[in-house]
Amino acid sequence: MVKMSFDDTATRYGAEPGGGAPTKVKITFVDSTGQARTVEGEVGSTVMETARRNDIPEIAAECGGACACATCHVYVDEKWTEKAGKPSQMEEDMLDFAFDVKPNSRLCCQITVRPELDGLVVVTPAQQG
Repeated sequence: MVKMSFDDTATRYGAEPGGGAPTKVKITFVDSTGQARTVEGEVGSTVMETARRNDIPEIAAECGGACACATCHVYVDEKWTEKAGKPSQMEEDMLDFAFDVKPNSRLCCQITVRPELDGLVVVTPAQQG
């Protein structure tokens, strides 16, 4: 019988055996009624792609992630706004078409899933733009 042992970094959520950065992170989507759904997002994809892969309601994503609409509008939980980053000028222009824009509004097609976003929480507005 072979006994295998992994260092602590290998036991992190989504990490490859033997260490390395996680390949998946947890993202919680809270819909406009307050129902939360926590799903896995692949590092390198977008939060919008994660929502679509997991059938998250209230994320229409009509343009498919091209930053050409405002139908993947979310509110980034205030604990995560700095890590999620600021919107680009193009994203800000698209947010002009979104419903009930707030300082923590983002288009989730423009948020890339990264290891430091493990635990990210976003809330969908009552309607999309």
